[in-house]
Amino acid sequence: MDYLSWISKIQVNQPAVLRRAEQIQARRPVKKEWQAAWLLKAVTFIDLTTLSGDDTSSNIQRLCYKAKYPIREDLLKALNMHDKGITTAAVCVYPARVCDAVKALKAAGCDIPVASVATGFPAGQTHLKTRLEEIRLAVEDGASEIDVVINRTLVLTGQWEALYDEIRQFRKACGEAHLKTILATGELGSLTNVYKASMIAMMAGSDFIKTSTGKETVNATFPVAIVMLRAIRDFFWKTGNKIGFKPAGGIRSAKDSLAWLSLIKEELGDEWLKPELFRIGASTLLADIERQIYHHVTGRYAAYHDLPMS
Repeated sequence: MDYLSWISKIQVNQPAVLRRAEQIQARRPVKKEWQAAWLLKAVTFIDLTTLSGDDTSSNIQRLCYKAKYPIREDLLKALNMHDKGITTAAVCVYPARVCDAVKALKAAGCDIPVASVATGFPAGQTHLKTRLEEIRLAVEDGASEIDVVINRTLVLTGQWEALYDEIRQFRKACGEAHLKTILATGELGSLTNVYKASMIAMMAGSDFIKTSTGKETVNATFPVAIVMLRAIRDFFWKTGNKIGFKPAGGIRSAKDSLAWLSLIKEELGDEWLKPELFRIGASTLLADIERQIYHHVTGRYAAYHDLPMS
């Protein structure tokens, strides 16, 4: 494979990346009506996620209801957005909970996609055969998006061809389902490795590349995102194919979400600001966005009981 010799020569200029990340974080956020509009847009990019050991069918049901009705109806009416069909982009759960999510969304009468993590999430350290079977079972149960984790060992030891082959097998096991490849960037050792792993994942057929599982000690950061977005841009220039991007882990505040939208707009342009090409993996972000919208509409901050989970 001639691309392997090209991959091996890549070096990321870390000081330049860190300077760019500082610029992004120093930006002043948009205010008032513009902020409310951007926050509602951010809602439509969220993969509303629960990945807990104590997940049950009832909390999956509540999550799915919240995905369909992410912002209180009276707040949307005040903004004249109640008839715009605002929902989250997807619901993301463990493979064993896919059936519960599919059933709950069907009962709610909506077609929000169900995403399932797979391939030995979060560590990716189970046998390949098991990881592939996990993908197939999640797809059989109705998941239309699969968030796989890569085997970090292959990156840390420079086994790029083996990484490519594994992701190709993940792609095949997904069938028609979208493949979102989690790089677990906090465990890859360097920004150069992040770029290389991003490029391999896209070459192998990923529809999205995703920063983190949310379970690492370091999750979505701006330096890592800049490197991944530049890889997406380079891949687009080389192939004409647009690959999606999903930051996940530690994105909890409305202000954070605005910074991520701004980064995408600047690095990739408005055409990437749609759910087909940009997602935010989050479990608590939506609550803060709804809180900020409540404040915009009423002029005061909501009490906890004003904005329940469902």
